[in-house]
Amino acid sequence: MKKTILAAALALALPALAQAPEQKAVAAQPAEAAKPAPKAKLAKGTRKTTTAKRHQDARHCLERPNNDAIIRCAEEYL
Repeated sequence: MKKTILAAALALALPALAQAPEQKAVAAQPAEAAKPAPKAKLAKGTRKTTTAKRHQDARHCLERPNNDAIIRCAEEYL
């Protein structure tokens, strides 16, 4: 069993090792080409800072006396 796993690992690793010289050539390019693109600035006020009510816990509604009251209470959290 161990020999089979070892053989499979070597079969997968050999192609990766063969590509190593190509990767070194890519790394030899100037650092200017590797600069990341500038990120777009987000507009102010586009995101709410308060937690939406739908993310809050509404299990307390289950303590209501009948189904209609439970539904009315839970609709506030939708």
